Amino acid sequence: QVQLVESGGGLVQAGGSLTLSCAVSGRTFTYYVMGWFRQALGKEREFVAAISLNGGNRYYVESVKGRFTISRDNTENTVYLTMNSLEPEDTASYYCAIGRAFSVAPPLSNYKSPSAYTYWGQGTQVTVSS
Repeated sequence: QVQLVESGGGLVQAGGSLTLSCAVSGRTFTYYVMGWFRQALGKEREFVAAISLNGGNRYYVESVKGRFTISRDNTENTVYLTMNSLEPEDTASYYCAIGRAFSVAPPLSNYKSPSAYTYWGQGTQVTVSS
């Protein structure tokens, strides 16, 4: 079956950095757009970033541009989220997800919605202290 396992979360001071990993099994990883979302306590799940099949294109929510980088290693079936200059507002559970396959690949901006994804990880908590 499909499994997505996130790791790398933790407690960090404002201004610090963390790198999240998401290992995927049960799917041919290179066929799918991958995304990261986050959900803060009491809030809706929010799109963070998406990356194309070969990693050549990336799309970010405005609030993380210049601070976060999404990347993928197709030989390791793993997608990463490197987070720098973390702020208390980044505190949330972070989830990776596998994008839906389309016969004609839409632009990455179409992957902002959770409905554009089929499988999700269990989440990893990131807490940024001020």
